[in-house]
Amino acid sequence: MGSLLSKLAGGGVSSTIEHDDFCRIVADKSCAIVDVREPHEYGAGHVPGARNMPLSSFDPTKLPKGDVVLICQAGGRSAKALAQAQGAGRKDLRHYAPGTGGWRARGGAVE
Repeated sequence: MGSLLSKLAGGGVSSTIEHDDFCRIVADKSCAIVDVREPHEYGAGHVPGARNMPLSSFDPTKLPKGDVVLICQAGGRSAKALAQAQGAGRKDLRHYAPGTGGWRARGGAVE
């Protein structure tokens, strides 16, 4: 049985997660959400339940075990973090390309 994110991606190799799937993950807390923005950005509002691991000091070995979705402000930093983590051998993660800005624009709550 594959990971939740592999199932959501249809078993393919997509590195992004679609908005509806991300909404489900936020709602049911079925996997970890890691925000790679800097602490002051994270503190100004983040997706509920997200933990902060800034890209400036990002260490893929410190990511939570299991399925992980990475997020930043607009997708650039989370894509970089994704590439670093994949380079370190992680396959159980995706990133939410619209970022926190896209999440808010679509009516998503922040804490």
